[in-house]
Amino acid sequence: MTDFDTRASRNQQKSLEAFLKQKARFDAMVAELQQMSADHFEADPEDVLWGNAATLEHWNSRLASVTDSYFKRGEFAE
Repeated sequence: MTDFDTRASRNQQKSLEAFLKQKARFDAMVAELQQMSADHFEADPEDVLWGNAATLEHWNSRLASVTDSYFKRGEFAE
């Protein structure tokens, strides 16, 4: 194995470790989002007002940016 191969292998391993760390962070946030949804975003159906809907609309627009980018929709369409 050459010096280049050794460096490339170490670089690939470090890249994989960084990727898996970020994936774990992503998965944890997805789990939190699922819990938020299950809790109806702490909104009591008897007390929901336009502010609750607006907040959720804002969050949805931010999440849509991520999903649209990944699935190449909207402004990210090819």
